[in-house]
Parts: sequence; C-alpha cells; structure tokens
Amino acid sequence: MADLIYSVVLYPIIYIWPAYVANGAPVIFGRGPALDLGRMFRGKPVFGKHKTIIGLIAGILSGMVMAAVESAFLPYMLLAGIAMALGTHFGDLLGSFLKRQLGFKEGRPFLLFDQYFFFIFALLFALPFGHMPSIYGLVFLVMLTGVLHKLTNMGAHKAKLKDVPW
Repeated sequence: MADLIYSVVLYPIIYIWPAYVANGAPVIFGRGPALDLGRMFRGKPVFGKHKTIIGLIAGILSGMVMAAVESAFLPYMLLAGIAMALGTHFGDLLGSFLKRQLGFKEGRPFLLFDQYFFFIFALLFALPFGHMPSIYGLVFLVMLTGVLHKLTNMGAHKAKLKDVPW
C-alpha cells in the first residue's frame, strides 16, 4: 500500500513540483514591463501586459531553485526540473499567444489552455530526462493540477495578486 501511495501520489507531486513553483512565482514577483514590450502581431498583443519580464525570470529561476533542492535527494531532478521550469513558461507563453490571436481578452478564461498548457509543456520538456511518473501518477497529476489551479487562483485573487479568480 505504501508503494502505491508513493508511486501514484507522492512521487508525482515531487516530480512536478518545479513546474508548479515556476508557474506560481510570476503571480508573486511578476510586476514591471510586459515581456512583449507592447508589440503586436496581426494587430493583437503578442502576450499581453500580464506576462512580464520579471515574472518570466522569477518563474524560471524559482523552478530551477526547486529543481536544485530536489536534486539533493533525487539527482536526476536537476535536469528534469530545469527542463520543466523552461517548459512551464514555454507552454504558458504559447497559451497566452494563442489566446490573444484567437481574440480572448487578457484575464478571460480559456478552458484547458489556462489550466494545462504549462503542465503539458513542462512534462514534454522533461521527457528526455526520464523518470516520468507512472500513467496512474500522471492521471493523479492531471486531476490535482485542475484542482490546484482553481484554488491557487482564487487565493491569489483574494490576496489581490490577481485581478480575476481564474
């Protein structure tokens, strides 16, 4: 039973933690100039004003620090965690770009893009480094990510770190 709990719940959380940290850090630290510097693509913002230079740097560095901490116990997590930090932001920025190009206003929700683009690309970037959770662990992470996304965004909104609760 303990092995099952470890392989389906604990290990997947440990594994994805650098991506979660990288995804959340910009909400706390991400003020300042927009990453796209107000540039437009096809008459629409590239990413929008909520994607900031400081947020990107803080997110990637926070994910890398978490990867370094985890690597003290699981050495392979250094490269996998760094890859996840980078993949998290690639996915988040790609999602923002696509939302802007599809005409979604900043702060408007887009089902699945908002909750899972960072997660999917974090895992894809980490895939070459192995040690991926089992299929059951991944299913658990999909469910956990959906729940945590909702709860953390509501909390960030209540703390006035986000304009909207989604």
